[in-house]
Amino acid sequence: MAGQQAPGAGKQAASGFLEIKVPAALTFAGLVLGFVTGMVLQGTDLLAPVLKYGSLAGTLWLRALQLTILPLVIGLVYTGISQTLAAAGGGKLARRAVGLFLTVLLASATMAALLVPGLLVAFPIPERAIAALSGGASALSGGAGTVPGFAEVLLAMMPENIFASAAAGAMLPIVLFVSVFAVAATRISEAPSRQLGLFFEGLAGAMMVIVGWVLMLAPIGVFGLALPLAASSGSDAIGALAHYILVVSAAGFVVLLGGFLLAVVLGRQPLGAFARALVPVYAVAISTQSSLASLPAMLAAIRRLNLREATSDFVLPLAVAIFRATSPAMNMGVAIYAAHLTGTPLSAWALGAGALVAVLVSLSSVSLPGTLSFVVSVGPIANAMGVPIAPLALLVAVEMLPDIMRTLGNVTLDVAVTTAIDRSQD
Repeated sequence: MAGQQAPGAGKQAASGFLEIKVPAALTFAGLVLGFVTGMVLQGTDLLAPVLKYGSLAGTLWLRALQLTILPLVIGLVYTGISQTLAAAGGGKLARRAVGLFLTVLLASATMAALLVPGLLVAFPIPERAIAALSGGASALSGGAGTVPGFAEVLLAMMPENIFASAAAGAMLPIVLFVSVFAVAATRISEAPSRQLGLFFEGLAGAMMVIVGWVLMLAPIGVFGLALPLAASSGSDAIGALAHYILVVSAAGFVVLLGGFLLAVVLGRQPLGAFARALVPVYAVAISTQSSLASLPAMLAAIRRLNLREATSDFVLPLAVAIFRATSPAMNMGVAIYAAHLTGTPLSAWALGAGALVAVLVSLSSVSLPGTLSFVVSVGPIANAMGVPIAPLALLVAVEMLPDIMRTLGNVTLDVAVTTAIDRSQD
C-alpha cells in the first residue's frame, strides 16, 4: 500500500510545484535586451549611468538567489529521500523499480563526468567567449574556485560542525547529512517521523514560494548581468551561450539514446516499435516541457507496447514522481561548463563529489519547472566541485532551450524503465 501511495503523493507535490510561474520567456527576453542595450550604448555617454544601476540590479538579484539555495535544498533533499525510501518499501516491484532508477541516475552522472570534459577538449569554448562570461563571473564571485584533493574531499564530507558548514555555504556535507538524517528518521516511531516530514515539507514549500518570487524578478536581474558583458565583449558572450546550449544538450541526448538501449536490451522492445510509440509523447513533451503533463501520452504509449497493465499503472507514475534521468547528466554538464568558464580545475575526486550530489539532489527536484530545478540542482553540485556559481545566473536565462532536451530524455527513460521492469516480471 505504501508503494502505491508514493506516486500519488509525488504527483500531488509536483502539481503544487508547477503552480509557481517562472517567466522563462521573459527571462530570455531580459538577456537579449541586456545584450542589445550594452552593444548599442558602447562608446556613448549613457553607458556609464546605465551600467551603474544595471549592474547593481544584477548583483542584488544574484545575491537574493544565492540566499534561498541552502534552506530550499535542505527541505527538498529530505522530502526527496523520504519519498524514495517510502516507494522502495512498497513491495518487490517497487524495490526493483527504485533500484533501476538509482542505477540509471548513477550512470547518468558518471557519463556526464566523462563526456562533458571530453567535449570541451574536442570543442573548446572560444577564448574570447571565456573572457566575456568568466569576466562577469569573477566580478560577482571574487574569482575562480579551487578544487581540493582526495583527503580534502573526505574531510569536507565529514566537517567538525554542520552548522559552520551551513554558514559557509558548503553544500556537500549539508546534502550528505540531510540524506543520512532522512534515512535515520525512518527508524524512529511513526509520530515524530511524520512530524519531521511535515516540517521539511513545509520548509521546502515556503522556500519554493520565496524562490518563485525571486525568479519573477529574473528578467530584471539577467538584464543587469548581461548589460556589462555586452558592453565589454559584444557578441562573444552570445557565442558562448550558444556553445553552452549545444554541449549541455549533448549530455541529455546521450541519456535519451541510453533510454532506447535500455528498452531494447532489458525491455526486449523492437527498436522501431518503441520509437513509434514515443512520437506522440515527444509532441506533448516539446510543447509542455513537463514530464507530468506527458504522463497520459506515456500511458498510451505503454498500451501500444503491450505491457502488463498492473506493472505500467504503478511503475510509470512512480517514475514520473521520483525519477528524472537527465538531471544528473545535464546538471553535471552545467557545473563542468561553469568550471571551464571560470578557469576552475576539476580533479577526479571533485567530479566524483559532484556526481554524488547530482544523484541525491535529482531525487529532490522531480517535476519542478525547468528554471526552478536549474537553480535548486546545479548550485549544490557546483559548490561541491569548488566551482563559482555566478555564471549560473546568466546560464539560467537560456535554460528554456536545454530544458526541451531534459524533458525528451526524461520521458524516454520513464517509458524505457517501465518496459524493463515489466520484462523482469517474466
